[in-house]
Amino acid sequence: MSPIDVRSPKHCDEKGFTVEKLFPKKKLFFSFTTISLSVLSFIFLLYLTLHPTKPNFTLTEADIYQLNLSGPRQLLNSSIQLTLVSKNPNKKVGIYYDELQVYASYKGQQITLYTSLPPFYQGYEDSNFLSASLIGNGLPVDPYFGYEVQRDQSAGKLAMNLKGSGRLRWKVGTWVSGKYRFNVDCVASMPFGPSLPSGPLSFRQGAQCSTTL
Repeated sequence: MSPIDVRSPKHCDEKGFTVEKLFPKKKLFFSFTTISLSVLSFIFLLYLTLHPTKPNFTLTEADIYQLNLSGPRQLLNSSIQLTLVSKNPNKKVGIYYDELQVYASYKGQQITLYTSLPPFYQGYEDSNFLSASLIGNGLPVDPYFGYEVQRDQSAGKLAMNLKGSGRLRWKVGTWVSGKYRFNVDCVASMPFGPSLPSGPLSFRQGAQCSTTL
């Protein structure tokens, strides 16, 4: 029978051997892994929360009270009233609208001055009605502007763009983001026959606007 050599840790230490203490290192490794996974999970959840959906805008009403050329230089005078609905589709993110300016354009030409709307806060899944009066007095336009209006009148329909631009901030709990620029573009198409109506040209169908962020 072969002899069995049993060596104690103390004996191994005397011979130059070392016995590594693995348990403290394993515990440290598992703790580090747990903390890392927790941090990564928090960052992932934070990303999902702070990746909000851009706001939705709908044009509900638009009225053109004035759109004519005057004087030898054929300068444009315009008066337009509009109503928008702004909706925050996010369930856990609020929106600060720090700036919002709206104006009207026709055939690629700006036909009113900018009108600024007051800043406001929009809570989770809230909607707000926004009304603005757009005015243009003595605005220079391209020489073919009058021809384009007459052509639309012959076709029986006039289409114009109502646009907005501004800056917003996201709010999650007590945290508020930096400012982000956004743009809104709405199209209003209204009847415009040979005989002008006694009142304004009106749009009442409602139209979803495009929003870029």
